[in-house]
Amino acid sequence: METTLQKYLPERAVMPCFELIKTHGVHLKIVNHRVTRHGDYRRLPNGLHMITVNASLNKYRFLITLVHEIAHLVAFETYGRRIKPHGTEWKRTFQHLMVPFIRPEVFPNQLLPIIANHFKNPKASSSTDARLSIALKAFDTEERNQSYVFELPYGSVFRLYNGKLYRRGNKKVKRYECVELATGRLYLFQPNAEVELVQETN
Repeated sequence: METTLQKYLPERAVMPCFELIKTHGVHLKIVNHRVTRHGDYRRLPNGLHMITVNASLNKYRFLITLVHEIAHLVAFETYGRRIKPHGTEWKRTFQHLMVPFIRPEVFPNQLLPIIANHFKNPKASSSTDARLSIALKAFDTEERNQSYVFELPYGSVFRLYNGKLYRRGNKKVKRYECVELATGRLYLFQPNAEVELVQETN
């Protein structure tokens, strides 16, 4: 397991993560890329704790995702199964588990203040924190062939991962109004939603 973790985590995070996995009896499965999630946690019928994390994540997002899912396990074990999955108990647990990692030996200096700010009130997904998501994306090794919604010109048409087409509209507070072309329905998109530009506005 240690050798496997070395491929996916920052070097100084390997041993602490290995200890967390061992302490909490985690069965970690590294899986192919999933568009809709970075990782998940399930308690199996036999009592085993199964955590899956996408192999495609860069090492900093992999670390945050792994600790995020272990926090679900620990919060449920500590407070019971009736708590909200991303409620106060989970947030407190996630903050506590991440503190040892928020240091320059683990994260690059340019990420540290953004991560520290995120963990004042962690979100259900790091992707919903646009600033953190964009900062983490800079460390991806795969060539990026998609655009963020906020980068697109007003009125341009884009395609989502599910093939649906939208036209980008105005920014409302933090999110962007976008109209689905097939139905005319209005949706709100996070600025860091990754999409494929189909047609720029004329």
